[in-house]
This record gives sequence, C-alpha cells and structure tokens, in this order.
Amino acid sequence: MKIFSPLYERAMRWARHRHAPWYLGGLSFAESSFFPIPPDVMLAPMSLAQPARAWWFALLTTLASVAGGLLGYAIGMFAFDLIEPVLRGSAYWEKYQVAQEWFGRWGFWAVFLAGFSPIPYKVFTIAAGVAAMTLGPFVLASLIGRGARFFLVAGLMAWGGPRMEAALRRSVDLIGWVTVALVVLVVAVMQLRG
Repeated sequence: MKIFSPLYERAMRWARHRHAPWYLGGLSFAESSFFPIPPDVMLAPMSLAQPARAWWFALLTTLASVAGGLLGYAIGMFAFDLIEPVLRGSAYWEKYQVAQEWFGRWGFWAVFLAGFSPIPYKVFTIAAGVAAMTLGPFVLASLIGRGARFFLVAGLMAWGGPRMEAALRRSVDLIGWVTVALVVLVVAVMQLRG
C-alpha cells in the first residue's frame, strides 16, 4: 500500500516552495526554545530538492536555531517559575534534570553535545538560563554544535542530490512501513516492560 509516496511528493513540493526558507527559519527558532519538531525535517528535503542552496539553508537553520536558543536561555533565566509546572508535567522533565546534571559537570560541552545530537536542545537552552551559564560560551557552543549538525545534514543531502532523491522516491514506502513496524515494536516492548 503506497501511503508514504504521496507524503514524500508533497514534502518535496513544499521544500521547493518560495516561502520555504521563511518556514525553515521559523521552525528552527521555535524548536530551540519550545516547539517539539526539529528543523531537520525541513532542512533535509529542502537541501535534497535544491542542492545548490544547501549551505545557505544550513546557515539559516543554524543562525535561527541559536537565536531561538537565546530565547530558551532567557526563559530559563527570567521565567522558569512560570514554565516549571508545565515542564514537570511533560515528558521533558527527566531530560531537564539530566541537563542540569550535565551543566554541573561539563558546562560548555553539555550545550555543544545537545546542539549536535538528537537530545532536545530546547531543554538545554532553558537549563543554561536557569544555571546562569555565561552567555558567550553558551552562544559559541550553540553555534558550533548546531552548525555542525545542520551543515552535516545539508551536506549529506546535497551530496546525494538527484540520485538520493530518486532512490528515496523508489523506496519511500518500504522505509515508511519499516519505520512504522519499528515504532510499534518499540512501543510494544515498552508496554511489556512497564
């Protein structure tokens, strides 16, 4: 059953839309402080659809993400009391506690790692503000970590270019169904353990 192919085609059309860079910038900014969807979901197809602009998309994503990280930092520093009850009731509370522990041990490197990895960066931006981390190292770690991640994603997509786009188009339904099966398996295993 071909459910994922039409979604893939739609994503690629959106990636070529003239306003797509604005959406990418907005998503990158929001994800760094409060929004749950990472900008990679837009950056990858945009870089794949327009390989010649991949480096520009990576730079835009990095700068918007770091700007959003500064908002997360400000939330942590000035408004944590307002968001703490919401954070405690969310799936991010444990991640926030880990972030606080990491700041105590590694500071700069904690922000760098969160910026590069799939760990929710927003949790670390807020935790950095709560911990009153020095702003210069926070921005530098964010620029390096986020930049490395986004330039890697954009570079891989641009390198793959039309060949990768054609390969994905051919196998997107298989990839989609395998992903669904893995998610179901993980949920089932977690239910059995819980």
